[in-house]
Amino acid sequence: MNNSSPERKILPVLLSGGSGSRLWPMSRELYPKQLLNLCSDRSMIQDTAARVADSARFAPPLVVCNQEHRFVIAEQFRAIGCPPRAIVLEPFGRNTAAACAVAALMAAADDPDALLLVLPADHLIQDTGAFRRAVDRAALAAAAGRLVTFGITPTAPETGYGYIRRGGALTGPEGAGPEGAGLEGVFEVAAFVEKPNRAVAEGYLADGGYAWNSGMFLFPAAVLLAELERHAPAVLEAARAALAAGSADLDFFRLDPAAFGRAPDLAIDVAVMERTDRAAVVPCELGWTDVGVWSALWEVGARDAAGNVLLGDVVAEGASGCYVRSEHHLTALVGIEDAVVVVTDDAVLVAAKDRAQDVKKVVDRLKKAGRSEPVSHRKVHRPWGSYRSVHAGERFQVKELSVAPGARLSLQRHHHRAEHWVVVNGTALVTRGEEQVFVYENQSIYIPIGAVHRLENPGKVPLTIIEVQSGSYLGEDDIVRLDDSYGRG
Repeated sequence: MNNSSPERKILPVLLSGGSGSRLWPMSRELYPKQLLNLCSDRSMIQDTAARVADSARFAPPLVVCNQEHRFVIAEQFRAIGCPPRAIVLEPFGRNTAAACAVAALMAAADDPDALLLVLPADHLIQDTGAFRRAVDRAALAAAAGRLVTFGITPTAPETGYGYIRRGGALTGPEGAGPEGAGLEGVFEVAAFVEKPNRAVAEGYLADGGYAWNSGMFLFPAAVLLAELERHAPAVLEAARAALAAGSADLDFFRLDPAAFGRAPDLAIDVAVMERTDRAAVVPCELGWTDVGVWSALWEVGARDAAGNVLLGDVVAEGASGCYVRSEHHLTALVGIEDAVVVVTDDAVLVAAKDRAQDVKKVVDRLKKAGRSEPVSHRKVHRPWGSYRSVHAGERFQVKELSVAPGARLSLQRHHHRAEHWVVVNGTALVTRGEEQVFVYENQSIYIPIGAVHRLENPGKVPLTIIEVQSGSYLGEDDIVRLDDSYGRG
């Protein structure tokens, strides 16, 4: 293999299957952290895509994501003008080994010598230049048949990350570049080490031969497939079957659920990297964090003189060392130290900063109680726009609907509820039975129980509707779709 050819570009593979439960209440199952603007004015997946937008180095990215997020991800890529090579839909999570296997099979079908840059979609990298230089070093090793991981030079005795113990430097013919240059800055992997306790982590930091395991990789597709066949054949078999029995769906590719479900739930580290004799590591300093907990956002945020990171409508009096984020409401702190306070429209989190890892325990308790807050926000995104629950009571519910220009809801009916629509902004085209009616600003229309109906936005500005539902049952599953532009059943 040789990646020195200028025609061959690295294929970024963006893994977007996580739920980010430790960043609740911002991150929810239906709208996880990679889709949120947590570190910039773009979402984390948009920032990840922009990082590999250098067309001289990288091909358009391949995205592997949860099927529930497909329309939001497609829209976010459209918004930044970065059309992906493909968006592959997982019916459910099977960890990173299965996702990497699917990506390698797809890439190898076009080019057996393809190089895959596997990137979690929810990491922060502050130094894009250093990242691209690290990728350039790794590409030479990957083109020579190595499975390369990126090890982050530790800045603290972190106990929340796994570590990589560095071996000897790679040299010799296998690392020769286009002009015979060696593999400067690339090393053998001596061992992968699990998350340590504090004392052990301090020892790793003092040793200097350990790096944080970033979960980013550069793989030659053919070598990865061979190593999967050798070390994790069940993963490869399931991925191959899921692709073969999968199907195109609009702009997406759906993996076959039955076949994909046979894949063992394994991380690529466990399935291959800890077992292969071809692992290499590029130590690097990128300004990297996996943004796994709220305290990580405090670490990288802009702090005031008292060490607070304050975002939104926040007033702090005598507070210090806090991370405070308010999405909707005025939030005031008095005399609080080293706390995380996050306020959304339906939940408030208050946590000691050094207990940020335990937010997941709260999410687990809420799930066991059958609460909706771990799953979705009051604002729920749909391919046609979004809706937000405004108020609910006995036998009625009020929602605000926002329909994008040119978009339309499915042709549908309800067995248990009637709906009254009031146009607040824009113009609506409403199908009701056999009639079609234009409804303008400050006008309304009534949809009886059982009536076949559809809402469309024929205009060039967003359409805002206040919807009042009334009836014996108001759940979202009381929708019988007769026709849908987005392939939903």
